Amino acid sequence: MSENLARQFLIREDITFLNHGSFGACPRPVFVAYQNWQLELERQPVEFLGRNLTEAMRQPRIALAAELGTIEDNIVGLTNATLGLNIVAQSLDLKPGDQILTTDHEYSALEKTWAYVCRRTGAEIVVVKVPLPLQTETQFTDAILAGMTERTRVLFLSHITSPTALLFPIERAIAEARRRGIWSVIDGAHTPGHIRLDLDRLGADFYAGNCHKWLMAPKGSAFLYARPDMQGLIRPLVISHGWTEASGRPGVLGAFGNSPFIDELEMQGTRDPAPWLTVSAALDYRRDNDWESVAAHCQALAQDTARRLAERTGLAPLSAPEFCAPQMVAMPIPDCDVAALKLALYDKYRIEIPVFRWQDRCIARLSVQGYNSRPQMDLLIDALTDLLALG
Repeated sequence: MSENLARQFLIREDITFLNHGSFGACPRPVFVAYQNWQLELERQPVEFLGRNLTEAMRQPRIALAAELGTIEDNIVGLTNATLGLNIVAQSLDLKPGDQILTTDHEYSALEKTWAYVCRRTGAEIVVVKVPLPLQTETQFTDAILAGMTERTRVLFLSHITSPTALLFPIERAIAEARRRGIWSVIDGAHTPGHIRLDLDRLGADFYAGNCHKWLMAPKGSAFLYARPDMQGLIRPLVISHGWTEASGRPGVLGAFGNSPFIDELEMQGTRDPAPWLTVSAALDYRRDNDWESVAAHCQALAQDTARRLAERTGLAPLSAPEFCAPQMVAMPIPDCDVAALKLALYDKYRIEIPVFRWQDRCIARLSVQGYNSRPQMDLLIDALTDLLALG
């Protein structure tokens, strides 16, 4: 299966690519659909951007909303999850002394986002240390709830963490935040196409996710979700054609006939909309190739590889299996020069994989996608055994 699927991707054959989690990889049929959208744009830019774009942008919203357990009016297409989360973070009315509650597992770009917001507003960041190894939902939820105070205004959590590849059980924490009147903002950069999502049932106020990672759409495709009663809080970072002077008033539509939430964020000047317009093709590709079965195979391969490496290092995993991202696992390795190890893996073995230091741990973060194979996992184990002298 992996050999056949590998031929459907554009990954260089001389590279063992084990880093799908960073930027994703687009299958050939999806990439062709992407290029076709770009060609259509260039053949008649005025018709495409001036007359047809509003309806064209709507179609991926319909398809993706069905996949994510919501309706098209609750999501808007953007270029990446970081942009969506910045829009939310800079829209919320925070004041000096307000607290943003988060964890010590968050993505560095968003840590900087909230630091910027705090510098501008006088709010404060409160970081909860998530107990490791993560073994139970109660262990996680109790840590989060213990950090909530009367001053907590925002709960910011990753659904799947970037540095540690953990799948946080966020449902009860979100429900408690809502009960207390705390805005919940969720970083779902790694979730679309990776785990099943039902956004309306999850109940988060705001949720941003990438489509270019595990959904395998082109780079530059992502979404922002907002619950209907929260959409009026959103203020665009860029004021452009989608804005009207009446925007934000109850019952007022945006400049292009959608809600202000959609029109203000979608229509912000000239850009290439092809990545977002290709999301439907990515969803079709997954269905046509029974991607649930592919993903299950990848999950088994990822977990088996992590188990094999742990046997050689003697280092415990960061969590029980149910709290590890299905196709991505942060594997603890012995203390080392992580930059030198990453370079050696690439130069000597042509393996592309993130190796980094997180807090007091050294980690190699493995991603397994449909184009990966068991022989590639064997190569990784052998390479780490050699370079870390594990034999």
